[in-house]
Amino acid sequence: MCGIVGYIGDKNAYPILIKGLQRLEYRGYDSAGIAIHNSSLKTFKKKGKVNELETFVADKDTRGYIGIGHTRWATHGEPGNANAHPHTSMNGNFVLAHNGIIENYAELKEDLLKKGFVFQTETDTEVLVNLIEYFYNLNEVNNAELAVRLALSKVVGAYGIVILCKNEKDRIIAAKMGSPLVIGIGQGEYFLASDAGPIVEYTNSVIYLNDGNVAIIGKNSLTLKTIGNAPVNFKITKIDLSIGDIEKGDFDHYMLKEIFEQPKTIQDTYRGRIKPEQKDIVLGGLLDVFPKIVQAKRIIIIGCGTSWHAALLAEYLIEEYARVPVEVEYASEFRYRKPIINPGDVIIAVSQSGETADTLAAIKMAKKQGALILGICNIVGSSIARETDAGVYTHAGTEIGVASTKAFTAQVTVLSLFAFKLAKARGQIDQEFYEMLINEMLDIPDKVQTILLRNSNIKKVAEKYKDAVNALYLGRGYLFPVALEGALKLKEISYMHAEGYAAGEMKHGPIALVDDNLPVIVVSAKDGYYEKVLNNIQEVKARKGNIIAVVTESNNKLRNMADDIFEVPESHPAVAALLTVIPLQLFAYYIAVMRECNIDQPRNLAKSVTVE
Repeated sequence: MCGIVGYIGDKNAYPILIKGLQRLEYRGYDSAGIAIHNSSLKTFKKKGKVNELETFVADKDTRGYIGIGHTRWATHGEPGNANAHPHTSMNGNFVLAHNGIIENYAELKEDLLKKGFVFQTETDTEVLVNLIEYFYNLNEVNNAELAVRLALSKVVGAYGIVILCKNEKDRIIAAKMGSPLVIGIGQGEYFLASDAGPIVEYTNSVIYLNDGNVAIIGKNSLTLKTIGNAPVNFKITKIDLSIGDIEKGDFDHYMLKEIFEQPKTIQDTYRGRIKPEQKDIVLGGLLDVFPKIVQAKRIIIIGCGTSWHAALLAEYLIEEYARVPVEVEYASEFRYRKPIINPGDVIIAVSQSGETADTLAAIKMAKKQGALILGICNIVGSSIARETDAGVYTHAGTEIGVASTKAFTAQVTVLSLFAFKLAKARGQIDQEFYEMLINEMLDIPDKVQTILLRNSNIKKVAEKYKDAVNALYLGRGYLFPVALEGALKLKEISYMHAEGYAAGEMKHGPIALVDDNLPVIVVSAKDGYYEKVLNNIQEVKARKGNIIAVVTESNNKLRNMADDIFEVPESHPAVAALLTVIPLQLFAYYIAVMRECNIDQPRNLAKSVTVE
């Protein structure tokens, strides 16, 4: 859950490292640091954000053509200057930046203490860099690459690491196990980063490291091998990413930009997959395995956070239309609770980054038990994309804001297309209904744009409730996951306590919270649940709760019952989630702005959860 950068070449490394850390700051922002190799190996670290590191080094000598950098989300050791990366070994021979967790660091540290090593920090990373130095100092080693490989053979856990050795001034060593690391290939130079964002300005040619890879990188050389010293062939991938994709443009925050990008990202996600002329849906990444999917007796969808909410919505769609039993699991629970998985089961892993540690571990476990593993993720070349048997990319583009918005609607789009296609293939819906669902999906981008044009009204309602202490979100059917997602967005970025509930559960506890200070956000559509939702609203009104209703344009009955409304265009209930979630994203955003919260980098959170 940290960001790593590295550079080796003919340019001054410092500007590349700092800019790279700024582009990776969404991955962690407790502290930041850089190390530069010149006539000596210099390290600069500072608690806080990257701009505080910039101020700190403004009068320092940062010249050098090789360097590494790190922006941290704390795991072992509280945020502070000492615990910031990169970490230096006891005798100063090595400097290392690390993303991940070394699970057996305590045993390794105890052994190193017995060997005379002294530690300055509370981090597991300092243990690793000292372990490398220990092997380096052995008479028969004295070689940085070998010392790194020997140390990694003793390590249990996850890591993406970049390493500099004081006595080897012409190389960077990098390694990956469970945490993402990508190498950018330039002319007489190489770039390293946790994702492609910091690299795209300089090259579109990258190599995604696989687990167990060790890279030895010089200005004009790159060697990949395993920890056990076997050579590794690598594939160069061309990335389709531009600087404009990773900059805010005229928006105040990345989150707002990404909310407003959704008409395009939803369209990009179904473009080429919906075939209007053939009146069909084609998911190219699933073509080879689709017959197995059609025959599946059970589908299990796993995810975390927002991805879990998208998965829950998919459960409703698949079960109703395709008539296949679906289970939705938190990946963090699924991987540990010894689930029953049968050959022929289909596991769908949903992840924005494609690097979510719990989800990745869960699919590896399920794969060993004979299930067909599908991936739905946003990042080409990510670990989940490589580990799964087949899958679908969402094409949401880079999402910098920690609170996911466009990634959610892109996931819902893919999962909806999957549900509709599966229902048709299984003969559970006829061609006429199938075509109607396709046309409804094609209309979504324009309808989302209509909602975005009404954002001034949402802002006014946010002003009214910005000082509330709690909020309750209610929904039924397809809109229950939307209520969960709306509540998550509010608490993520505004720090206001919010809970999402199935509206039918009101009388089983949540109604105790209702008073005249509580905003109750009701997500509703004209579907089979409509009259039940009206009854739930009456229960809230009787206890003086404040109703904010997400309503369709012709829904006058609900409009007249609510204190405030967010209006969305009419749609079929099967696609209504893609519309009703938009005002909830904007509502959370404006409340957070008014509460002067850090929108794009909310406290204690990071974008890609690559550790347990």
